Amino acid sequence: MKAVRTIAWIVTTAILVAFIAMNWTKVPVNFWPLDDGNYIHFDWPVGFVALFFFLLGMMPVWLYFRAVRWRLNRRIASLENALHASSMPSLAEEPTASATTSPRPDTSPQTTPLTPDT
Repeated sequence: MKAVRTIAWIVTTAILVAFIAMNWTKVPVNFWPLDDGNYIHFDWPVGFVALFFFLLGMMPVWLYFRAVRWRLNRRIASLENALHASSMPSLAEEPTASATTSPRPDTSPQTTPLTPDT
């Protein structure tokens, strides 16, 4: 499974690098309007703008899945602790009956060996 994931990352990176290389044209990106009607803008290559906004759009989903993973890890740890606590013998338990009583004497009928009367 790790090989498939690695191949997927390599293919994604190759596509991204190809996209950036083919779209190296600089474009003005307007960031903030000013009072006089103009904008604060920077000239960036299209590929970097696309990469930036892709990462910006991916951020909420990534944060959501990290939060879900954190919550599930805490839940698993809590359940494991409860399992360990329930499987350990309690000190308040009374000892079993066999440990407190002495062994019973052998009450089975005694047999005597048969000897011929001579």
